[in-house]
Amino acid sequence: MSAEGDRPNILWFCTDQQRFDTLGAYGNEFVDTPNLDRLAQSGVLFENCYSQSPVCTPSRASFLTGRYPRTTRCRQNGQAIPKDELLVTKTLADRGYVTGLAGKLHLAPNNPSYCKGGEERIEDGYFDFHWSHDSDDQWPTNEYHQWLREKGLDYGTEPTPQFEGVQFGMPEEGHQTTWCAQKAITFIESNASYDYPWLFSLNSFDPHHPFDPPRSYLEKYLDRLGEIPTPNYEEGELRDKPSFQRIDHRGAYGGSAGFDYEGMSVDDHRLTRAAYWSMVELIDRQFGRIMDVLERTGQLEDTLVIFTSDHGEMLGDHGLYLKGPYFYEPAVHVPLIVSWPERVEGERRSGALVELTDLAPTILEGLGLPLAEGIQGQSLWPLLAGESPLDEHRDSVYSEFYNASETHKDPAAQATMVYDGRYKLVQMHGLGEGELYDLGEDPGENRNLWEEKEYAEVKMECLSLLSDRMAWTVDPLPPRKAAW
Repeated sequence: MSAEGDRPNILWFCTDQQRFDTLGAYGNEFVDTPNLDRLAQSGVLFENCYSQSPVCTPSRASFLTGRYPRTTRCRQNGQAIPKDELLVTKTLADRGYVTGLAGKLHLAPNNPSYCKGGEERIEDGYFDFHWSHDSDDQWPTNEYHQWLREKGLDYGTEPTPQFEGVQFGMPEEGHQTTWCAQKAITFIESNASYDYPWLFSLNSFDPHHPFDPPRSYLEKYLDRLGEIPTPNYEEGELRDKPSFQRIDHRGAYGGSAGFDYEGMSVDDHRLTRAAYWSMVELIDRQFGRIMDVLERTGQLEDTLVIFTSDHGEMLGDHGLYLKGPYFYEPAVHVPLIVSWPERVEGERRSGALVELTDLAPTILEGLGLPLAEGIQGQSLWPLLAGESPLDEHRDSVYSEFYNASETHKDPAAQATMVYDGRYKLVQMHGLGEGELYDLGEDPGENRNLWEEKEYAEVKMECLSLLSDRMAWTVDPLPPRKAAW
């Protein structure tokens, strides 16, 4: 049954650590993603969407509230979002939506050594809550492993003979991504005959490392491994870049997570990329299952579908793996596709600069609901509804890394980024280090112009813009207690 009036059902599919260039619709000629490519044909594909942090928790707190990491006061992995922050899912629940989630939430600490029950929740609005932070069997409340036990399956991975950083993971029928999709399917089928709207958040752990796709997905790449491009890295390019990158070049997460770039062979790099793409293909396959159910139950036309990711993955580019205090395109440029067949014209692409902070106000405006006080994102609804030009939205995008992970402590990494569509500036605060790239001339971001005299004026203009964006992240909510 369709949702009532202007209140569509909402499927919000958010992957973990998926960079923008991983779908056929974004120009990747290696991956096979027919279902997500079809979604792009039915809706609007945003070519330039950026995350507000290259790390999970700050990004997720940001896009669920429509506020910046510094504003939410949730700036780090392992830090809990304050209880007075308002998630858009709570707003919708209060407005009559039946809400569900499967997979990650990651708005609070979840270290298994002291969080046996999983992460602590605020009033997030989710009624039907199925938590699985990742594929590890470290929490008794990880529902993915409860599901495996119900199916009589044992969890396990097998190292590939080529490279220890890549594993053959669970077969498709027992993979965490498949479990997430099945929870969504059950929810959608259960709500099909009711006369109220629903929202379901599917937050898969893939394609986050460890790189562990099903064997059947990875094996098809092995015969063509030599065709896979090697990472975008120029020997010596890190000499004049921030020191944290030189540290992580010798191993991700400050050397604690493997992937020593120089210690990896060309085939190691290619195999890792193939595994990552294989995980994306699994996501596409499971997404297709969900779309089939929406169509079969008559809910597809009036369902707002959002597909995105919380941040990207370096995948060896610039001699770096995983994530850290850097803002290259692979780290913060993410996919965003929005479809609502009944209300949004399809087969369109937007070149506008957009942020993940824009999602919460977009949902609210699309539903005709007032924006919650304190929201800082800018609604994309005028672009989706054809009320404003598709290629005009923001004059810049902004991201933060405020000591966001525990792997860079001495000194702590404090960095901010601004990008105006051509020039990208990153300032490492307190260290006298930074980056400036001209993506018009150097789209690969290999040449750091921070110290180049001929770019001094551009640098000052970007620093001024960065200063403005930092100022605009001051909390617009009234002070908790004014002095007067």
